[in-house]
Amino acid sequence: VQLQACGGGLVHSGGSLRLSCTASGTIYSSNAMAWYRRAPGEQRELVAAMLSSGGTTYADSVNGRFTISRDGAKNTAYLQMNSLRPVDTAVYYCKLTHRRSGRDPWYDYWGQGTLVTVYS
Repeated sequence: VQLQACGGGLVHSGGSLRLSCTASGTIYSSNAMAWYRRAPGEQRELVAAMLSSGGTTYADSVNGRFTISRDGAKNTAYLQMNSLRPVDTAVYYCKLTHRRSGRDPWYDYWGQGTLVTVYS
């Protein structure tokens, strides 16, 4: 499995960006895709995640501003980021987690990071 993320860039505070992450390879139906970020000097944190069933979760800091979505046919996850703030500046990473069946272990795959810089 390989993940290709894109969509980062430089944006003014209050602006919007949409990140994309496309997975290729054999992807099992039991899966989740997620976005993480690592700000300068900080640890990596979960931003948003979406199960193949459609369930979602968000970090409190982005809830109401960011939206995760998926296109199953394209094996692509998106992160729509609105009302961006300078504190959202970070390298954003996508992750795919999947397993073949309920008795198999979960496997994680990471995409390369994409830099989002928000200036005030």
